Amino acid sequence: MISSIKALVNIPSVKDENSKDTPYGEDIDKALKKALEICDNLGFETYYDAEGYYGYAEIGEGKEMLGILGHLDVVPAGELSNWNTDPFEAQIKDGRLYGRGTQDDKGPTVAAIYAVKALMDSGIKFDKRIRFIFGTDEENLWGGIDKYMEKEEVPTLGFTPDAEFPMIHAEKGLLQSKLKSESSGKLVLSGGNAFNAVPDRIGYSGEYNERLKQELDNLGFEYEVQGETIYVIGKGAHASQPHNGINAIALIAIALNNIGVESNAIKFIAEVIGEDYNAKNIFGECEDEPSGKITFNIGKLNIDENQEEIAIDIRIPVTKDKEKIVDDIKQKVKEYNIEYEEFDFLNSLYVPKDHKLIKTLRKVYEEETGKDSTPLVIGGATYARAMDNCVAFGAVFPGQEKVEHQANEYIEVDTLIEVTKIYAAAVYNLTR
Repeated sequence: MISSIKALVNIPSVKDENSKDTPYGEDIDKALKKALEICDNLGFETYYDAEGYYGYAEIGEGKEMLGILGHLDVVPAGELSNWNTDPFEAQIKDGRLYGRGTQDDKGPTVAAIYAVKALMDSGIKFDKRIRFIFGTDEENLWGGIDKYMEKEEVPTLGFTPDAEFPMIHAEKGLLQSKLKSESSGKLVLSGGNAFNAVPDRIGYSGEYNERLKQELDNLGFEYEVQGETIYVIGKGAHASQPHNGINAIALIAIALNNIGVESNAIKFIAEVIGEDYNAKNIFGECEDEPSGKITFNIGKLNIDENQEEIAIDIRIPVTKDKEKIVDDIKQKVKEYNIEYEEFDFLNSLYVPKDHKLIKTLRKVYEEETGKDSTPLVIGGATYARAMDNCVAFGAVFPGQEKVEHQANEYIEVDTLIEVTKIYAAAVYNLTR
């Protein structure tokens, strides 16, 4: 199992926006083919989509199908100097397997595969088919899993090993948008890697260097200077949990705005958002009892001589109306001569606690761990939204560090062994 995870982690399967021969780039395609090769060697029947959007591996018989949905793409590594190991050369140190994708989502997906293999080797006969569905664009627009759902048989029920234990039975709505404006031509600035990641640093080099350094000192914001470039330092985190990070783009915008730099994007970020990841200046107190407060992440910023563009990621409470949220944003950005453009939207997910899937997974989790199995609500978006009767199930245990999308991402080897046992029990019970 460890060698299979390493083989996948060692493929830098980050989306290539400029790929012509494959939907999302050669490396993502390599990871997909490697996952299918692993499954084929373990005795599964495998299928590779002719267009390269997805693949699947199947075992068992029956009319009904249990789907296990995993993804093989990863977010960029970010600043390599923040890593203690090569992000795309998986290594075990002090009982931890390090590398991009070890926690999100290559490690847990492989653990689930080997859980089913263990059942196969034990002679278990499945009353349902079990299909591992491998997506290739989960970190962006979900094109791979959308293609699967469009072209292939949809499972009767399922889970994705791409979040937390005990399980996630509700997920906030996910809205990703671009805020665009004409440029003043007086600032060139670019930073951030993805909509759904809190940027950990951003660099600036230009005529404002000395004044920017002075203002960063005044504000107490961390930065470092490398040659002619000033790097403002934040802390990376997943956009669904912005409280775990520090947004470097927000910090530099505040400083640049304070020294009088002319930019619609900078002015909007500094005056409206600042360091408030709940964006109360736009939405007020927007929250509900099941899922908590709305969150607002500035994932990317690009300003050149012609245009300014902010990429934002918003997690909407499950009972709130998406159109009201969009109207609030449009009204506010208009004040700064900024236009709103929707990029992607995923509706919220909710599976009732009395559903058979929830009851079965709760029973399994309690029997295997002896811990409380009360279902959770998250701001993250998992493949569970892609189909009915599906939830996120593991693989981070309560109290464990969540390091997806961060430097030095890892999963503990002992955790891999424990989750494999849980997934084996879950598959066994769900296929009875």
